Amino acid sequence: MGKNLAESKVSVNDITSLAFLFGNRDENIRFIEEAFKVKVLTRDGNITILGDSENVESVRKLFTHLLEVIRGGNQLTAAEVKYFAGLVRDGKEEKITDLYDDIVCFTHRGKPIKPKTIGQKLYIQAIKNNDIVFGIGPAGTGKTYLAMAMAVTAFKEKEVNRIILTRPAVEAGEKLGFLPGDLQDKVDPYLRPLYDALYDILGVDTFRRLMEKGLIEVAPLAYMRGRTLDDSFIILDEAQNTTSEQMKMFLTRLGFGSRAVVTGDITQVDLPKGVFSGLEEVKQVLKGIKGIEFIYLDDRDVVRHEVVQRIIKAYERFEEKRQQNGE
Repeated sequence: MGKNLAESKVSVNDITSLAFLFGNRDENIRFIEEAFKVKVLTRDGNITILGDSENVESVRKLFTHLLEVIRGGNQLTAAEVKYFAGLVRDGKEEKITDLYDDIVCFTHRGKPIKPKTIGQKLYIQAIKNNDIVFGIGPAGTGKTYLAMAMAVTAFKEKEVNRIILTRPAVEAGEKLGFLPGDLQDKVDPYLRPLYDALYDILGVDTFRRLMEKGLIEVAPLAYMRGRTLDDSFIILDEAQNTTSEQMKMFLTRLGFGSRAVVTGDITQVDLPKGVFSGLEEVKQVLKGIKGIEFIYLDDRDVVRHEVVQRIIKAYERFEEKRQQNGE
């Protein structure tokens, strides 16, 4: 384990906290032992850490902060433990408990919605402090879901009168006439992820009631043209699939008392070849404009299954290699 062998103890005195700390089948402890090259032992409510002095101190800090989070009534996932271990390695362990200060809102089942990474916390703060926020990053970083939670919070606190959700129906080229059914049937496949998030946050009955009253609107981007949206919280999802003209059209819909969040993943553009993404362009056009902030999330902010992080990294490496080869 190294030349500077050391030992440190962390007092737990609570079987429940110890169980949450260790995780399902001790998976958290096994990960920490392997990641920091230490040995973790438990006896009489104490955790003993054995190993290289620097690593032992890092694990002591990690355990101290994790226990503080658990005692605050939070349940840790294996993914969160791994993320927090990374923060300790980077000397940012004080950020761990900071993340649990920000509860955006509660789902209809009473589950708190809050940022789980530093990037997500910055994203939430940006939405609170700006008129327009661009959340740019890969799948699984919570871009849309957190924006929805912020929209619901603003609506419940009467900061806005309605929520408007939109995304480009790019697969049909905004020409939905070839699909079967009425207008709602035609657009629903493109808007389904937005419905799913709102079902989770509001519950199906509340969502449908608000939809019927026109207080929540879910529509394809083409239907935003020619409107001025006052006192609204507007979310444009999958913005990488907007053209330059569509992006400009959307941003100029913003009326008095309104806020907008634009989300997208610039690595997943589905536009026809030769059509430039409006999200790529807007990064240059609106850079430094007051009241507008760009937040960039990356694989460290992925809160889905950890294999998603590995997939994202693999694609990044593949893309870099392809660019180097001039493909």
